[in-house]
Amino acid sequence: MPGTNLTREEAQQRARLLTVDSYEIDLDLSGAQEGGTYRSETTVRFASAEANAETFIDLVAPAVHDVVLNGKPLDVAAVFRDSRIALQHLREGDNELKVVADCSYTNTGEGLHRFVDPVDEQAYLYTQFEVPDARRVFASFEQPDLKATFAFTVKAPEGWTVVSNSPTPEPEGPQGTVWRFEPTPRISTYITALIVGPYHSVHSSYEKDGQSVPLGIYCRPSLAEFLDADAIFDVTRQGFEWFQEKFDYAYPFAKYDQLFVPEFNAGAMENAGAVTIRDQYVFRSKVTDAAYEVRAETILHELAHMWFGDLVTMEWWNDLWLNESFATYTSIACQAYAPGSKWPHSWTTFANSMKTWAYRQDQLPSTHPIMAEIRDLDDVLVNFDGITYAKGASVLKQLVAYVGMDEFFRGVQAYFKAHAYGNTRLSDLLGALEETSGRDLKTWSKAWLETAGINILRPEITTDGSGGITAFAVRQEAPALPAGAKGTVSDDAAPPQAVLRPHRIAIGLYDLDDSGKLVRRERIELDVDGELTDVPELVGKARPAVVLLNDDDLTYAKVRLDEESLRNVTGHLGDFAESLPRALCWASAWDMTRDGELAARDYLALVLSGIGKESDIGVVQSLHRQVKLALDLYAAPGWREAGLTQWTDATLAHLRAAAPGSDHQLAWARAFAATARTPQQLDLLQALLDGTETIEGLAVDTELRWAFVERLAATGVLDEDDIAGEYERDKTAAGERHAATARAARPTAEAKAEAWTSVVESDKLPNAVQESVIAGFVQTDQRELLAPYAEKYFAAVKDVWDSRSHEMAQQVAVGLYPSLLVSRETLDATDAWLASARPSAALRRLVSESRAGIERALRAQAADAAAG
Repeated sequence: MPGTNLTREEAQQRARLLTVDSYEIDLDLSGAQEGGTYRSETTVRFASAEANAETFIDLVAPAVHDVVLNGKPLDVAAVFRDSRIALQHLREGDNELKVVADCSYTNTGEGLHRFVDPVDEQAYLYTQFEVPDARRVFASFEQPDLKATFAFTVKAPEGWTVVSNSPTPEPEGPQGTVWRFEPTPRISTYITALIVGPYHSVHSSYEKDGQSVPLGIYCRPSLAEFLDADAIFDVTRQGFEWFQEKFDYAYPFAKYDQLFVPEFNAGAMENAGAVTIRDQYVFRSKVTDAAYEVRAETILHELAHMWFGDLVTMEWWNDLWLNESFATYTSIACQAYAPGSKWPHSWTTFANSMKTWAYRQDQLPSTHPIMAEIRDLDDVLVNFDGITYAKGASVLKQLVAYVGMDEFFRGVQAYFKAHAYGNTRLSDLLGALEETSGRDLKTWSKAWLETAGINILRPEITTDGSGGITAFAVRQEAPALPAGAKGTVSDDAAPPQAVLRPHRIAIGLYDLDDSGKLVRRERIELDVDGELTDVPELVGKARPAVVLLNDDDLTYAKVRLDEESLRNVTGHLGDFAESLPRALCWASAWDMTRDGELAARDYLALVLSGIGKESDIGVVQSLHRQVKLALDLYAAPGWREAGLTQWTDATLAHLRAAAPGSDHQLAWARAFAATARTPQQLDLLQALLDGTETIEGLAVDTELRWAFVERLAATGVLDEDDIAGEYERDKTAAGERHAATARAARPTAEAKAEAWTSVVESDKLPNAVQESVIAGFVQTDQRELLAPYAEKYFAAVKDVWDSRSHEMAQQVAVGLYPSLLVSRETLDATDAWLASARPSAALRRLVSESRAGIERALRAQAADAAAG
C-alpha cells in the first residue's frame, strides 16, 4: 500500500515511460470565503514510449468524479485509491487524460492553504507544493523530472486578485471573476503556484540594457502599513544585477512577484516567478539589522533558485542539497560582494548561524552524506536539514576556494546554457566545473559529498626561546561518527567510517596592537590533506598572539586553538578588529561547550567578558540564544539557577547601558525578557508593559509587549484575563499566535492540560497556531509541570504521526519530545519506545535526533559539574 508515498524506482520507471507535454488546470475557488472543497479539473497531455503500457497519476482528493483517458471514461472506484489514479492501456505516442475532482482547502501550509484574517475577516489562499503537494490541488505526475507547461484558469470571488507563475491577466466575465493565465515555460510541478485573495500589492520593475522585468510585492491589507516595499525592491534589484552578471543568463521568466503570505511553514518558496515568503518578514515592530539581513538573504536565496532549481532542476530529490546549497551560497556571496550591499559582513553571519546549524546536525545519529540516498518521498520530507542547507553551502564555499571563484562561475554559466528548462544530476555540474577549473573533482566529491561527519583541525606549533616558530603543522582528526549514523552513500550495512578530507584553508596570524585590538599580521592559504600537513612558510616567523586556522572560514571543519592562542582569545575575544575572526572564535567556544570540552559556567564567563565589545548585532543575538541554551541544558542542575541569576543580572545591566534606541538595546531587552526571574525583575517587565517605567530610547511596541507578556504569563504574573486584554489591543493573526503561546506558557497544570489537548488530542488548530501553542507549552522553568507529559508523548506520538500531514506531525514529534527532562530515565523511555513502537523511518529519525540531544546534555552537565 503506497499511501501517499512514492519511491525513487517508481519515479524512474514512470520517467522512462512518459514525456509530459502540458497541463490545463481549471479551479473553481468562488467558494473560498466559506472554505470546504473546490472543483478541480485537469487535462494532461503526455506521450508514452510504449503501447498498452500502464502507469499512474497522483491526486490527493476527498472525491473524484470523472477520469477520462483518451476519450474513454474509466471507473473511478476501480482506478482511484491510495492517492493514485491507475492508467492502463496507454497508446504509444500521444495520450490525453481528464480528471475532475473535489479538492480540499487546508490549514496545514500544504497544498492550497486557506487563512481568514481576523482584521478584515477575508480569506487568503496560497499554494505550497514542495515536496509532493501539487497533487492536493490538481492531478499531476508528481516528480521533478516530468516537466511540462501549466495553464491555469481560476474562478475567484469578485474583487479578489489571482497571481500565478505567468503574468496576471485581466479578469474575464461580467463580474471579473475568471482569470485565464498563459501557459508557463516547461517547469516542474512543485514550483507551480497560485496565490488568491484580496491582497494588497505594490509594483515596480527591473530595468537593464533594454531588459524590463515587472516586479510585484503582495501582502494582506492588514499588513500594508508595515510593508517597506522600497527596501525589498532594492535587495531584489541588487540580486538581479549580481546574478545575471555571474550566471551570464537572463532572468528566465516573464515577471517576478514576491508574496508575503500567512501561516507559512518555511522561510519562503521558489515558485517560478511567484515566490511566497512568510509574512513575519513584514515587520510590524522595530527589529534589529540582523532581521533585515536574514530577510534579504531569504529574498536573494529564492531569486537564485529561479536559475538553479527552476530553470535547471534536479532529476530526483537526492540532489535537493545542491538545489538549496547553491541558493544559500550565492545569496550570501551576493550580500558579501555585490556593489552597494548593506551586508558585506554576510560571511560572518554565515559562520555564526548556518555553520553552527551544520555542525550540530552533522553530530546527530541521523547525519548522512551531503549527497543523501533518497529512496522515497518520506526520506526527502525529513531531509530539509542542516546537512542539506548549511553543510552543503559550507562545502560549496570550500569548492569555490578549491577551484577559484571565476572558474566556479564560468562552470555555472556553461551548466545553465547546456541544461536550460531541463533536469540534471550532480555529475553535470561537476563536469562543467572540471572543464573550467582543470581540477579533477571526482576525489573531492567522494570525500566531501559521499561521506558524513566533521573533521577537526588543530595547529601544532614549536617555538624557540625568543618566540620564533621552529615548526608548524596542521593536524587533522576524524572523530568517530555517532552510533547509527550512515557514513557513506553506497553502503547501508557497513559500519560508519570517519574520513580525513582535503581542505583549502587560510591561516591567520594575529597580534595585539597598541590600542589593544587583535589585528591580522599575516595570512597564508594552503591545501591541508591527510593527518599532518607541514607549513614551512611559517617557520622563522615570530610567534603571534593568536594563530587562527580556517581564517576567513573557507572550509567546513571544527577548529581548535593552541594553548597560547586560547589564553589570548579568552582574554581578548571581543578585541578582534574584524567581525569574522570573532565569529569563528565564538563558534569554536560554543562547539567546545556542546562537546563538553568547555564547562557551561566557563562559556558564560567567556561571553560575559567579551559580549560588551561585540559590535555585530547578529553575533550578539546568537550569543544570547546560546547562553540561554547552555544554562538550560548544559549547566549542572545544582548550579543552573546561580548561572541564570548571573546571566539575567547581566542582561539588565547591558539593557540599561546600551545606547538609547540602538539595535543592541532592543536585543538586550529581549534577552532580559526571556529570562527575568526575580520579583524585582518581573516588576520591571510589568512596569515597562504598563508604561509606569521607561528606559530611554526603548520603544515598547507591539512585538516587544508580547515578549514581556509571554514571560509574565510563564511566571504566573499575568493570567488568562490579562492575556485576553493584550489580545484586544492586537486582534491580528500575530496577536492570536502570541496569545496562544502566552496561554500555554502559564505555570499551572490546567494550562498545560489545555495546551496538550488542543495539540495532541485534537487536530483542529492551524499550523501556525499549533506551533505557537507548542512554543508556550515547553518552558524551561517548568520541568516539574512537564514531567508527566513524557509518558503521554510516547503513548501518542506514533498515532499523531500516522494520522496527520507531515508538517503538522513533525511539529508535534519534535516540539513535544521531553527535551528538558535531561536524565537517564528519558533515554530509557525513548529506547523502549524505539524498540516497541515500530515507527516509520522518518519518525524514528526525528525521535532519535531528540534522544541525541539528551545524551549530549548529560555529557555537558557532567563536564560542568566537574568544573565546579
